[in-house]
Amino acid sequence: METIQQFFTAISTAWQQADFAFLVLFTLFFLVVWFLPSLLALAFNRQHAGKIALLNIPAIFSWVAWVALLVWAVTGKLSTKLATKAKFKPQYE
Repeated sequence: METIQQFFTAISTAWQQADFAFLVLFTLFFLVVWFLPSLLALAFNRQHAGKIALLNIPAIFSWVAWVALLVWAVTGKLSTKLATKAKFKPQYE
């Protein structure tokens, strides 16, 4: 228990001694990583970018949800491409 208390004391001390520029950069980095699935969905022009952005807000509480959103943002149109390829394949051989 004492080790945990020392850890939180060290974190608190470091946070209080941080300068303003570091806090701004840390906040920007944190927000970019948090909203990375939304940013990728916008960059790849996904149809469900709005839904991904909305679900991205509570996803900070679950790494599994965040990774699922990241996968959804990157592979959004993959199923359409696979369905299109399947239609052009011969049905018999």
